[in-house]
Amino acid sequence: MALGFFSRLKAGLTRSTTKLTTGITDTFTKRKLDDFALEELEELLIGADLGPTVAAKVIRAFRRARFGQDVTPPEIRAALADEIAKILAPVAQPLTIDESRKPFVILMVGVNGTGKTTTIGKLAQSYADAGHKPMMVAGDTFRAAAVEQLQIWAERARVPIVTGPQDADPAGLAFDAMVRASREGADILLIDTAGRLHNKAALMEELRKIIRVIRKRDDTAPHAILLTLDATTGQNALTQVKTFKEMVDLTGLIVTKLDGSARAGVVVALAESSALPIHAIGVGEQAADLRPFSATDFARALTGADADPGPPA
Repeated sequence: MALGFFSRLKAGLTRSTTKLTTGITDTFTKRKLDDFALEELEELLIGADLGPTVAAKVIRAFRRARFGQDVTPPEIRAALADEIAKILAPVAQPLTIDESRKPFVILMVGVNGTGKTTTIGKLAQSYADAGHKPMMVAGDTFRAAAVEQLQIWAERARVPIVTGPQDADPAGLAFDAMVRASREGADILLIDTAGRLHNKAALMEELRKIIRVIRKRDDTAPHAILLTLDATTGQNALTQVKTFKEMVDLTGLIVTKLDGSARAGVVVALAESSALPIHAIGVGEQAADLRPFSATDFARALTGADADPGPPA
């Protein structure tokens, strides 16, 4: 992760970091790591949206390694960053495009308002900048704003987009896009979908129909099914993962809006509870603000530990 992005990540997580570091400083100034301190730290971690399972895991590690020792707030932050990085490391996996699949089909799912449509636009722009030939599909045909939003990104990134009339069948649109992508030589196809959870059964059937119809064209597609999650929703993100897992075979997560949240700790809870790869995180509105997820950088930024980002990219 480039030095510049680490700075933006650290700035984006300011609200979450302040909440956590203030509590650590208040708890561990001139204090031994005893039972009372560990209990306060556990409450602090739960309050920072890391969740009770992660909090208990971290406390067990601290109890084994540092119990009874005099500790300073910087030592606690550094040790906490190390423990969090260990939890995050297995899920910090970039999304790999299989170039033998043309097009490589990415189906984006998520509740409306999580930044799903914007994320598709950012991904399309980053893939185009990297020399790929992406194409987008405005599959949320029931929400005019979603179509308009993708069209703006398409113009900005100079990426083709497939749209249909209002309330058109998303599955049919996805199939037409598969045909067009093959004809025009697109190597990545990004498909937006609706996110109306108030009628879960209807949404489930719609998503499954899109997948069935896509597979009439390519029985290996979609090659990735990504769920976008809004960090500001905190622990509710865990419920959304569970809900969408019941609908489709999720392959990975993208966490957005970390810059507007004091609840970034939920990323750690997601890593622990779902074990799904976290491919990318978003800390701003620009395409460059969506970047591959780094366990170490995120852990250090979240806890306020000193960064070691390495040489600039």
